[in-house]
Amino acid sequence: MTQFEDQVRFRNETIYQITKLFDGNMKAVTWDKKNLDDFLNILERQLENLNSCVSPAKKPERRLKRYFKELNRKVLRKMNYSAQAWELIRKETRRHLQRLDIFKAKIH
Repeated sequence: MTQFEDQVRFRNETIYQITKLFDGNMKAVTWDKKNLDDFLNILERQLENLNSCVSPAKKPERRLKRYFKELNRKVLRKMNYSAQAWELIRKETRRHLQRLDIFKAKIH
């Protein structure tokens, strides 16, 4: 397995975990529904494109998976899926996506 494949798989897993986070109870969210749908559709398209580049990892990155599971448990669930909890998730997601852009620039 090449370093490039590892990096693509990491990017893929990160986007997948983000989409799983946004699959929760979003009743308290006051964001623009169309923008949210567009955002999630873009993530889904990126997942499809990345999946076509490399075969999926046999085992997802455990630390990454655990990190997103903790975000779900310690932020969303603990704060009862409140608007404040979702705002924290939005900020964290943005931070991760910005890192992935930096990461992507390095692998090109």
